Amino acid sequence: MIIPAALAVALLPVAAAAAPAAPTARAYVDTRVRDCAGSGSGCRPGVVVHHWHRSGAQARGVGWVYASRQGVRSGTARWLVKAPGAAWKIGGGWKRATRTGSFVEASWGRDGHTGPKYPRGTKLCVEFRGLSTKACVTLK
Repeated sequence: MIIPAALAVALLPVAAAAAPAAPTARAYVDTRVRDCAGSGSGCRPGVVVHHWHRSGAQARGVGWVYASRQGVRSGTARWLVKAPGAAWKIGGGWKRATRTGSFVEASWGRDGHTGPKYPRGTKLCVEFRGLSTKACVTLK
């Protein structure tokens, strides 16, 4: 049987899609979690955490932590970590926050699948020196 050229070209993607996919490594799940603490408008302070894990894994890698505070011209921040059943530990030491418009910000880490690993359910908080309010997130 002879298949016309136009039909053969049209069937090519269907045949390729029907072929079994090559086995791949378990995919990463990347997540950003955030919290805004304090009263009034804006985040006083705020936190954003990028964390990642392989599908089905219990450990969570923390790629970066970002702290911000609105309504101030300067500040110094750090982040804290508390694994389930453990005591609070310092995740990132005090760092001077840089001014960006009406808020200041500081960050630790870098993008990608790097950084320390913690068990699921670990709590991360950022705090600014001289401010009793903390912004916290939990790694799910």
